[in-house]
Amino acid sequence: MLRFGILSTAKIGRELVIPAIQDAENAVVTAIASRDLAKARQLADRFSVPHAFGSYEEMLASDLIDAVYIPLPTAQHVEWTIKAADAGKHVLCEKPIALKADQIDSLIAARDRNKVLISEAYMVAYAPVWLKVRELLAAGAIGTLKHVQGAFTYFNRDPANMRNIPELGGGVLPDIGVYPTIATRFSTGKEPQRVQSVVERDPVFGTDIYASVKADFGDFELSFYISTQLAARQIMVFHGTEGYIEVKSPFNADRWGAEEVELTNQNHGQSQIFRFQDSRQYRREVEAFATAAQGGNADVVSLESSQNSQRFIDAIYRAAEKDGWETV
Repeated sequence: MLRFGILSTAKIGRELVIPAIQDAENAVVTAIASRDLAKARQLADRFSVPHAFGSYEEMLASDLIDAVYIPLPTAQHVEWTIKAADAGKHVLCEKPIALKADQIDSLIAARDRNKVLISEAYMVAYAPVWLKVRELLAAGAIGTLKHVQGAFTYFNRDPANMRNIPELGGGVLPDIGVYPTIATRFSTGKEPQRVQSVVERDPVFGTDIYASVKADFGDFELSFYISTQLAARQIMVFHGTEGYIEVKSPFNADRWGAEEVELTNQNHGQSQIFRFQDSRQYRREVEAFATAAQGGNADVVSLESSQNSQRFIDAIYRAAEKDGWETV
């Protein structure tokens, strides 16, 4: 069993990842750390976790854990990932693991010098729906892929929410722009060559709240829009010469809606629906990470892949400042 320590009492950890670790077959939460010991103890008691720490440093120095899960505000991810790696711990860090692609160089260096596993927590890379999309595309189920279309939006104008605070790494592109990008890269095995974009910022918060993106992958195009201030929507469609694939609940599977992939043929006369009940994508993420951390054979999101993802996001920001294409 890989023994996890949780670095903070953040919501995503409380609601999704801690339950997933406790549910996993090869991992367990043995400690929770917070800058407020009472909060750490309260959360530890909620999940029957034996140890609580009143500082992150104290937990990292402990031999009670083998790995850490980091759900801190985005702006703190690089700092604490390096500290955890230097303490000899494997690291599963929430996305985005960095705010600039070149910051990931320091994470790769920390990984290599400490001989630990560092992986960005992209649960979609372990979700059965996305594994099915990748399988269908590889099998030529829709012929030649020509266009990928996506949308991911929700509405949040809470000034206290980290997504609306620039200093904490807020913004729509760091928060959810990463999903259409990594989902397309993961399922096709291709990388973007150039992008065009429009990015809108909130006049009060200063964070980016809307982006419309067109990306050239060479053989096909990706177009998507994202927003933190639009009515909630999620969709991804892969359109080819012989049919198309629609992912019904692409990013929040099991919370947004049905975990389904629909394959429709060229003349729209036949459809196949692939359903995945209770896929537990966060548990699958944890189990793959734990297997890889302990030397087993499991595919996990590498830092090199994360760097390519961040290069994509960086290029979207740059493209918004010019008229025309920006090289990724």
